[in-house]
Amino acid sequence: MSGLALNVAEKDFQSVVIESDVPCVVDFWAEWCGPCLALGPVLEQIAQEREGKVKICKVNVEECPELAARFNIRAIPYLAFIKGGQKVGELVGNQAKQNILKAIDAMVSGG
Repeated sequence: MSGLALNVAEKDFQSVVIESDVPCVVDFWAEWCGPCLALGPVLEQIAQEREGKVKICKVNVEECPELAARFNIRAIPYLAFIKGGQKVGELVGNQAKQNILKAIDAMVSGG
């Protein structure tokens, strides 16, 4: 079964994330990163629970170094919260599901 989190490449980032009509959580990760792998199932749960309200996108920093540079990523996992094409928040490191949901709720209800 394939998950609801979308793998996004550099060529798709503009159309999938920046031009999205729903807020996005972009997970910058890498296959060798233990905390990134631990965060994956949590993001899948959130993608299912908030389907249609928020889009969970995954960007592999090894495959998309220009995107990682554009967001000035220094540590992963790095979650960027994007609404209306703008970054409105971020979380760095493995996070509890409640922390991520709180940030999503703030992004969705916020301006």
